Amino acid sequence: MSSIKPKILTTLKTYSKEQFFKDITAGIIVAIIALPLSIALAIASGVSPEKGLHTAIIAGFLISLLGGSRVQIGGPTGAFMIIVYNIVTQFGIDGLIIATFLAGLIMILMGFFKLGSIIKFIPYPITTGFTSGIAIVIFSSQMKDFWGLQVENVPSAFIDKWKVYFDAFNTMSLQTTIIGMIALLIIVLWPKINRQIPGALIALIVTSLLVNFLDLSVPTIGTKFGELSSSLPTLQLPSITLDKISLLILPAFTIAILGSIESLLSAVVSDGMIGGKHRSNMELIAQGIANMASSLFGGIPATGAIARTVANIKNGGRTPLAGIIHALTLLLIMVLFMPLAKMIPLTSLAAVLIVVSYNMSGWREFKELFKSPKSDILVLLMVFFITVLVDLVKAIEIGIVLASLLFMKRMADVSKVNVTNLDASEENDTEFNFEEENKTLPSSKEIQIYEINGPFFFGAADKFIEATNKIGPKTKTLIIRTRNVLSMDATALHAFKQIIDTCKHKKISILISGINEQPLHVLQKADLYNVIGENHFFNKVEDAIQFAVSHR
Repeated sequence: MSSIKPKILTTLKTYSKEQFFKDITAGIIVAIIALPLSIALAIASGVSPEKGLHTAIIAGFLISLLGGSRVQIGGPTGAFMIIVYNIVTQFGIDGLIIATFLAGLIMILMGFFKLGSIIKFIPYPITTGFTSGIAIVIFSSQMKDFWGLQVENVPSAFIDKWKVYFDAFNTMSLQTTIIGMIALLIIVLWPKINRQIPGALIALIVTSLLVNFLDLSVPTIGTKFGELSSSLPTLQLPSITLDKISLLILPAFTIAILGSIESLLSAVVSDGMIGGKHRSNMELIAQGIANMASSLFGGIPATGAIARTVANIKNGGRTPLAGIIHALTLLLIMVLFMPLAKMIPLTSLAAVLIVVSYNMSGWREFKELFKSPKSDILVLLMVFFITVLVDLVKAIEIGIVLASLLFMKRMADVSKVNVTNLDASEENDTEFNFEEENKTLPSSKEIQIYEINGPFFFGAADKFIEATNKIGPKTKTLIIRTRNVLSMDATALHAFKQIIDTCKHKKISILISGINEQPLHVLQKADLYNVIGENHFFNKVEDAIQFAVSHR
């Protein structure tokens, strides 16, 4: 079980002066990386630029202070962009505050109920499918600003959006496109010059200077949002009604699940890089508290950001103090330089998000999954296309249900019930192999053996029921061999009760061999252990056969 204890309490016990300076350096560099991303993601999510910084400051601080990872960096990420935009469009800022607050509450409950490890069992094709789908949607949403298209309202539906783009392509602004291309090239090529300073920041500075000094007619943050405030965020309490909560609970669950998956995935990746071990349940609680606090101060959803966490590690960050420094640095930048952000061209921010969408797409992983079983490919494509063409919420719902059904079918396929008669003169459907020293055991038409192989659950219970039809008319003893059954559910238990009733009616004695701990506990709890009889349970099938022969 993960401990409900912030990681910072553990790391500070052995903290050193050398690590302090490394954490400061890493925190400042990560803050510089987070600055353009936070602004770009806020605008793309349908809120004002400073709300992205408020989120990175408040949520980033709390995730590092209270989290279960040594190096996790929290803040807004691309995974939330689409769902936040849809919430803001339909329910306004009040709706976003309520949904984010509820999501935080759900994450806290998940942590307290020790669900941190369970969330990791979301199938890989689902996470890859919706991540790739979100990347395509993010890319599509940036085309208007990148090309400078004169479009009043861009539809939210993917196909309708691209129809509008093609119809309005003749309104493309050459100046806007050139600035966007310059920003894109700087972001892509800058790492060849310097990897410490992020290319996105250099791109925003260079293109802002070009637009302002050359007096280019290119839309900027200032032309869209006006003057930007550098003041600290204030508490915002929304108007809450039961109707709003009922409408927003599903988006809140989606935010909570997405945030949980992304934060724990980031924590697992960072563990591998530093040789550490995060506390998943504490991480969920911290993420929940951070989202609740962020929402009350007008922020957007936040989670662990993999790219920023990796940057933190690569620059020497090894304790939560680096994440705290990152949040404080962003606060200082916002107070001192926020008004200058109005100079940033929107096309440059679009270029930043285009690169984010490419990095997020995971096209190599997507391609590799086509080597997987067909059922996994089906889940991958289903989630991907529903994410792009319909809705992220429905994609996750349908993906999880489909993956679960396919998993159950797969388990049912590998679960078998073999029927064997101890009659040497008859041919059986399944060959029954005794141990070498027991080949001299007597044969008998009166003894029949059922061997259950694989998980004994509702998907395989029907095979057990069907096998009852193979009980021979001369059968006096039925041996149920369960050495390969590690688990049993309620449906399988019901099937067990049915065969006990059938055997009781036909006056057939039941013997159980090789039963494992969980199925035994299930039978005991249902009082079937006493119904069958304690002396009818054996460790080995050979002992059960000898008992049956001696009691004929």
